[in-house]
Amino acid sequence: MPSAHRTSQPSPRTSAPDPPFLHRWGRLTAARSRLVIGIGVLLTLVGLVLAAGAMDRLVLSRFETPGSESVTTRAILEKEFVTGTPSVLLMVTARQGTVDDGPVAAAGHRLAAELGREDGVAEVASYWSRDRSPTLRSADGKQALIIARMAGTVTEARTELARISPEFTRDEQLFTVRVGGGDEIFRQVAEQSRQDFLRAELIVFPLVLLLLFVIYRRFSAAALTLGMGLFSVITTLALMHLTTYVTEVSTFAANLALVMGIGLGVDYSLFVINRFREELSRGRPVPDAVAFTVESAGRTVAFSGLTVLVSLSCLLLFPFPFLRSFAYAGIGTVLTAVFAALVILPAALATLGARVAPKRAANSLTANGWWHTTALRMMRHPLRYGIPALVVLLALAAPALGLTFGTPDERVLPEGVSSRVVQQEIRDNFAAEEMDAIQVLHRGRAGTAANSTEIEATATALSRLPGVYQVEALTGRYAQGERTTPADTGSTDQLADRFAHEKDTWYSVVATHEGLADDVEGLLSAVRTTAAGGSDAGAADHIRIGGYPAELADFRATLVDRLPLVLGLVLLVTLVVLFLMTGSVLLPVKATLLNVLSLGVMFGALVWVFQDGNLSGALGFTATGTIEPSIPILMFCVAFGLSMDYEVLMLSRIKEEYDRTGDPTASVATGLERSGPLITSAAVIMAASFATYASSGVVFLKMLGLGMVAVILIDATLIRAVLVPVLMRLTGRANWWAPRPLAALHDRWGLRESPQPTGSSLPGSSPLPTSKSPTPTP
Repeated sequence: MPSAHRTSQPSPRTSAPDPPFLHRWGRLTAARSRLVIGIGVLLTLVGLVLAAGAMDRLVLSRFETPGSESVTTRAILEKEFVTGTPSVLLMVTARQGTVDDGPVAAAGHRLAAELGREDGVAEVASYWSRDRSPTLRSADGKQALIIARMAGTVTEARTELARISPEFTRDEQLFTVRVGGGDEIFRQVAEQSRQDFLRAELIVFPLVLLLLFVIYRRFSAAALTLGMGLFSVITTLALMHLTTYVTEVSTFAANLALVMGIGLGVDYSLFVINRFREELSRGRPVPDAVAFTVESAGRTVAFSGLTVLVSLSCLLLFPFPFLRSFAYAGIGTVLTAVFAALVILPAALATLGARVAPKRAANSLTANGWWHTTALRMMRHPLRYGIPALVVLLALAAPALGLTFGTPDERVLPEGVSSRVVQQEIRDNFAAEEMDAIQVLHRGRAGTAANSTEIEATATALSRLPGVYQVEALTGRYAQGERTTPADTGSTDQLADRFAHEKDTWYSVVATHEGLADDVEGLLSAVRTTAAGGSDAGAADHIRIGGYPAELADFRATLVDRLPLVLGLVLLVTLVVLFLMTGSVLLPVKATLLNVLSLGVMFGALVWVFQDGNLSGALGFTATGTIEPSIPILMFCVAFGLSMDYEVLMLSRIKEEYDRTGDPTASVATGLERSGPLITSAAVIMAASFATYASSGVVFLKMLGLGMVAVILIDATLIRAVLVPVLMRLTGRANWWAPRPLAALHDRWGLRESPQPTGSSLPGSSPLPTSKSPTPTP
């Protein structure tokens, strides 16, 4: 194989070439430092004003797919039948006797009427108005339900519910009343996430400042670094506020903006300030040090930001406002963190100068520290260290093979929260859940007496299906193939009223708890086939399935359909970006494989802890045996981007050393010595930021916090300290090889620093101290 090392030589010129753009930009920010700092202060003040109103503009989301069959069915039911999926309930518990007793029943009717008069409530029904439906009464008769459908958007509904819920939580002489239902559960989830956001702010900022002071031993450098993170958080929230005028942005995205803003702002500032200290230690004047810092570290920061940006931008491919909101937050965080590192920070460094240098004079250019020694040790015996490390990582990732996706429920909240208590009592005391009824819309079959024979036949067949508890239709209520209640019973909410229409009709299919838990997709398929009268494709075209189970099924199906595209695009674009940076074919592939391995450890931890329930007592949550699918997808994009962030920081220093010396072994050891401490410090700070959510009351945030801590720490230790030097040693000079067509492509379009002669330092500097002969290859 021909030599893989290609060191480009500057062509002979009569005058020195123009310095690269980033070098010129660094000089400009140093020369206009006060102006740049003033602009940064102004942007921060404007950002504070916008960020202060951001939380009020953020919205809530349901697990639904816009334009899906289930959402379309819900819209048709609301328009044609003035009915739909209830999302709020009142649980009435009789203090004595049962809910069938006259005084309790009369009070229940009054309570339902009172709820129906509240603003934001579109529809109300109760056990007593539905002719004492068995699905609305507990098995012992002591509890009954009043169900309601809220009007407006989910945010409007839950805003009204925040007012209604305390009013209808009552302890009266005849009964007690508690509020539950899907909207109440996730309203309390959103409220808990807001509290966690505020609590995380109080913890993260002092903690990060303390860690930075330990790293720098300079308060000015620590405060400056934290300031860049604060700038990123504030301006990201401001950008999210502006984005809300164009599209929906979820409340939960603010939690990601906080930890990623601090994390990336600190990451990039650590790298830039460390490089500035190196340039000062070379004896450069402050303006020159700023210019060369921006030229070298700035390029790395730009590449790193690009990889994180690409990873998080892929969330935009999902048609869900919930996941897209995290893309908006992530894109804003990357842009503001890179802006802070390449614009505001260089100006601040030009102003502070030597005040950010270490108090103790030290030669930061020597390469004989722990990381250098460790890398050489790993490369001398690559198999001895690499195989055990790989075995450990595979063992930690093994539980991920048992990953099972499921639907979220009230157990995302801590025990004792009111809506969770209500839902648990329904699970324990009621035979089925009326709130989770499957809505079967038959288009073209009029809900009139003329079609009563066909409607009754369909309802009877549906009621015979395994997993179905009861069916309600125009002609009555059915269970196990028998009509149990006729339509015209004289109740205040006659069955026929809900299903009557001159064009269409529909059926309410209430499944058992087991039917919903075991195989929802199979149940929905059986319901569809039965409603269509068998396998007649023409009849099936007239059937539409809706209701909460169908909405969740459509949500999961769309996630699964889009997932290969998202994952493939993340990997492909990342490979291209790393190739443009390194000019290598092998290094991007190795980096991707190592990142996938670290992500496997993260998913293994999610399954072992949150799906299987290990450590549930210590962490304060209830395992459900499944994991809601959108959170792992979000975590994949975030973790992949952050892992590539560390990869870029490390490879940039290794490549710089390789371009300077041409030694494939010494360049790895020296590059790790220069980048390893920074990556470790950044990883500790990032992990500490995410760890603040480990104590959250919401399981989603616990998963995000602990999963990200796991992947960050594994990535910065076993991956970077062991497997990277081992693989670099095993592949040697091939690390920097590319086929001729790709090499030519990189020569023309690759993004790299200005050409450097072998053995020289940056343009205009004195040569770096090197030994007369390269470090011996192990």
